[in-house]
Amino acid sequence: MRIGFLLYDQLTQLDMTGPAQVLSRMPGATVDYVAKTMDPVMSDCRLALMPTATLADVGQLDLLCVPGGFGCSAAMNDAEILDWLRAQAPGLQWITSVCTGSLVLAAAGLLKGRKAGCHWAWGHYLPLFGAEFVAERTVFDGNIISAGGVTSGIDFAFRVLAHLHGPDVAAMLRLALEYDPEQHDGGTPATARPEIIAQVQAATATRLGHRDAEMRAAAARLMGETA
Repeated sequence: MRIGFLLYDQLTQLDMTGPAQVLSRMPGATVDYVAKTMDPVMSDCRLALMPTATLADVGQLDLLCVPGGFGCSAAMNDAEILDWLRAQAPGLQWITSVCTGSLVLAAAGLLKGRKAGCHWAWGHYLPLFGAEFVAERTVFDGNIISAGGVTSGIDFAFRVLAHLHGPDVAAMLRLALEYDPEQHDGGTPATARPEIIAQVQAATATRLGHRDAEMRAAAARLMGETA
C-alpha cells in the first residue's frame, strides 16, 4: 500500500509524525511525505520536515493522510494543493486526516455530506463546508477516516492498522512501540475543568487572527462553486 502524508508550511508535526510512525510499519506499506517542492517544510514547532516526493511526481496513492496545524487555513486556500487532493481522491482507497487536516479535505470538497473528526476547538468550521463535525477520537465514514486533535493521530493510526490487518497485527505493533498511554482527566472538553477550557479557548482566539477569514473564504468559494 502506498501511503502519502501531505506536508505544508506550519503543519503540526505530531499530527503527521504520530501516525507516520505507526503506518510506516504496516505490512506492505511504503510511505512518502509529499509537498509542493522538495524544499524542507517548516512545522509549527520549528522542526523542519524533508519531503520525499512532490505533488507533481508522487503518482497515485492508496492512502492519503492530511495533518492539521496553524498553516491549515493557508492550505485551504491553496489552489495547487486543493486541485491535487481532488485529483487523488477518485483513486484513493482511503482518505484520512488528523486534527484540522479535515478542514483541508473539506475545502477541497471531499467531505460534503460526510461526518468527520477535527480538533474540538475548530470542528465548528466543518459545517461551513457541508460536513458534520463528530467529537470523537476517530471517525469512520465510508472510505474517509478522520481523527480529532493532535495526539489522536496515534490512536487513529492503530484503528486504521486494525481495520486493514486485524487486531493482532495492531497489538503486535502497539507492543513493539510500547504504546500504553496513561489516562488523564482534562484531555478533552468533556473532562477538563471549566476554567481550563476557558483559558485554552482564549489562547485559541488569540491565535485565530487571519485564519478565521481564510477558512470562511475557502468555505464561501467551495459552496459558491458547487451551488
